Amino acid sequence: MPTIMTAIRFAEPKDALALASVHEAAWRGAYAGIIPHECLNAMVQRRQSDWWQRAIRGGAAILVADYCGETVGYATMGRNRTDALAVSGEIYELYLKPSYQGVGFGRRLFSASQTLLRERGLSSHAVWALCENSLATGFYEHLCGTPLAEGEECFAGTKLRKIAYGWHVK
Repeated sequence: MPTIMTAIRFAEPKDALALASVHEAAWRGAYAGIIPHECLNAMVQRRQSDWWQRAIRGGAAILVADYCGETVGYATMGRNRTDALAVSGEIYELYLKPSYQGVGFGRRLFSASQTLLRERGLSSHAVWALCENSLATGFYEHLCGTPLAEGEECFAGTKLRKIAYGWHVK
């Protein structure tokens, strides 16, 4: 009988190509029809494997979710970047390949991100999501995120609303 292995671990330089692949699949799946096409393409192009190599070697906090030897998702996190939010930490990104969404990997990545932030002394945190990305907003609401603030992102003249959800980890 085969053993099915799942793991959440820190990203390593050898993960750069897989992270670029997850990023592209997740972003195209999440933002096609929301972010203007030319902007989405440019954002995906910026995050090729060399970008991930630099981020990993530079010490960025990146967790990966592996399933049976395949990298299926990632999360990045660190200090809060928005002074207006009364939290110490932030989950910058949490993405999964679309075919792995809805089966628990997101919850596991989120929990591991919370643990890492807490271990680094960042006991409260926020995450931003575009309001039109109902999968993301529903996910964070399901995880009992408290709406903290709203803002806007502008993509080639298209203004999109975003919302920050917060958690105060004990």
